Amino acid sequence: MVLRYYLVQGLTPRNASAGIAATLAVGLLFFAAQFWGSLTVREADFVQYLQSRMADPARTSLLSFSFIWYQSLAQEIHDTWQRMPSNLLGIPVFVLLIWLHAPLWKYFADLILSLEDHLHRRIVIAAVSAAYLVMFAIVFDYSRWISNWAVCMFLILHAVKALPASRRVPLIARDDRKATILGAIVTLIPRVGIVRPF
Repeated sequence: MVLRYYLVQGLTPRNASAGIAATLAVGLLFFAAQFWGSLTVREADFVQYLQSRMADPARTSLLSFSFIWYQSLAQEIHDTWQRMPSNLLGIPVFVLLIWLHAPLWKYFADLILSLEDHLHRRIVIAAVSAAYLVMFAIVFDYSRWISNWAVCMFLILHAVKALPASRRVPLIARDDRKATILGAIVTLIPRVGIVRPF
C-alpha cells in the first residue's frame, strides 16, 4: 500500500486516515483470528472432515500437519525455536537457491538504486526486510517462508518500477549467458520442500 499508492500519489490527510483505518481493521482482524480464532471441534473430527474432502483419502500422510490449526501463538514460537538448529542447517541450500536468481536480484538492486528520492529507497529496503524478521521468529517451515519472501520480492519489484527514477534500468538481456545458465539450473531443480529445502 505504501509503495504502490502513497509514494506515488503523495500523502494527504484524507488518504492517510483511510490507510490508518484500513491498517487498523486488518490488524484487529489478524489479532482476533490469532487469539480467538481457534477451532471449536476436536482435532480428530477436523482431520476426518479433511480426509472426506481429499481426492485420495488413502494419502493420510498429507494430514500430518493438521495440528497446526490447533497451535497457539506461544506454541508456534516454541516449536520454531525448538526446530531452529535443524532449520539453520538448511541455510546454505537456501543461500544457493537465492544466489541462482542473482541476475534478477541485481536488476532489483539497480531499480532501488535508481530511485530519485532517497526516502523512497529507505522505505523500499525497510519493506523488503522488516516483516520477514517477525516471520523468521514465528514460522518453522522455512522453505515456504523463503518462497513467500521471493514472491513478495517480485511484487515489490513491480511496485518499485512505478516510482520516480533518476535513470532507466535496462532489463536482463536475452543473450545474457550467466542468466541463461542460472535459469536452466533453477528449472532443473525438481522441487523445493515445505520444511526442508529438498
